[in-house]
Amino acid sequence: MAIFRTYLLLVIAVLGLYTLKVGLDHGWNLIPIFFDNIIAMDWQGQFNMDFMTFLALSAIWVSWRHRFSPGGLILGVVAFFGGMMFLAPYLIWASLKANGDASILLLGNQR
Repeated sequence: MAIFRTYLLLVIAVLGLYTLKVGLDHGWNLIPIFFDNIIAMDWQGQFNMDFMTFLALSAIWVSWRHRFSPGGLILGVVAFFGGMMFLAPYLIWASLKANGDASILLLGNQR
């Protein structure tokens, strides 16, 4: 579990710096660019559509893990729009709360 958490910390650092650089160089208005690429039906759009399905899966899993409670649904929305910058810290928190037990990490405490 320590290697997994270290990986997540590395992801947060690298992706955070990369996002900062891109945002400063190209602006922070990602949504129109993201969907324009999907509408264009090119390889960048295909990648964005594929990525969006991963975001949706992440949102559904986080919401499910919290039994689709109001807080779980809010976390799901944050997971969808926050991507790995939400999911990596969430997984670190959840893995610590699960005391390194992978089944509790994946399923939640109550399952």
